[in-house]
Amino acid sequence: MRMNDQPPLLPPRAELERAFTRKDASFDGVFYTAVRTTGIFCRPSCPSKPKLENTEFFATVKECLFAGYRPCKRCDPLSANGERPAWVNDLMTRAGAAESGRLQAHELTALGLTPERVRRWFTQNLGMTFAEWCRGQRLAGAFDRLREGMKLDDVALDSGFESHSGFRDAFSRVFGKAPGRARANGERIVIRMLESPLGPLLVGATDDGVCFLEFTDRRMLETNLALIRKRIHNAVVPGEHRWLTQLAEELKDYFRGDRRQFTVPLTAKGTDFQEQVWAALHQIPFGQTIPYDELARRVDRPTAQRAVALANGQNRIAILIPCHRVIGKDGSLTGYGGGLWRKRLLLELERTGRLPGR
Repeated sequence: MRMNDQPPLLPPRAELERAFTRKDASFDGVFYTAVRTTGIFCRPSCPSKPKLENTEFFATVKECLFAGYRPCKRCDPLSANGERPAWVNDLMTRAGAAESGRLQAHELTALGLTPERVRRWFTQNLGMTFAEWCRGQRLAGAFDRLREGMKLDDVALDSGFESHSGFRDAFSRVFGKAPGRARANGERIVIRMLESPLGPLLVGATDDGVCFLEFTDRRMLETNLALIRKRIHNAVVPGEHRWLTQLAEELKDYFRGDRRQFTVPLTAKGTDFQEQVWAALHQIPFGQTIPYDELARRVDRPTAQRAVALANGQNRIAILIPCHRVIGKDGSLTGYGGGLWRKRLLLELERTGRLPGR
């Protein structure tokens, strides 16, 4: 890659160079600096000082590894991947404390942020713009207050809406039903981002359990979210949920090599055949793998290996439903939506109890 040929998801080259020169920790997890002369890639905040002309920039750990770079032992960029930058945490806190529940463009500028940078980060990592995140936060809170019995007029006012009709219209667009109907039997899919050593994870849950877990750079992420929304017939809103809190703790244990089984409940909605395949994936022992033809036999469809492989790839709860434990008949690592490099590292983690280089 030439120095000026940047991937489209990266900030402009000038912004990358400024962050690199300043060792700006707020860009940790947003991009990575790779040094040609050493073959190492680092966080933007790494204290090492390579010459600018010897560097190139990448958006993800995957791109760094595929380009042949190794993680820096000094700054450990794998642990930075997926962590929210400090400016994002500050922005979320400020938006939550604002009376209107949102921040205007001039307020972002006053914080030293451009609306484009903010929009880019939220779109890439959460699948929605910052404005959509703010609106979702307000409506998710309104949803919970309605179910707790608060009066509709009070909920609308408390959620930062200037009129009852404006609140009702916004609520109905997101949840597909009027606020009054949601009070009795409403449900929603709550999503948030979790950090992981292999990249940021977008996770989602309903009151029945975790229904979504994907790496945020996976192809067709938005399509998968739309399919879940259609399958479960619920709106998707950002927020916190008890199952996501439990999931976060269990994933930390897993990536440290301290957990072999997950106890957080799952709700995997699919066709009868898909759910049969996903159930069979749960039966693959930790640290072991099976080929696709064996998986087909286990669901009594020995001649339908292609259909089984497709159902395996349509799993939308990565890691917890271990589709990464299915490999090619010749032992090759094939068919993983999160990327074969992640599949290799997950299998290595489960085989040895630790991620390579950690």
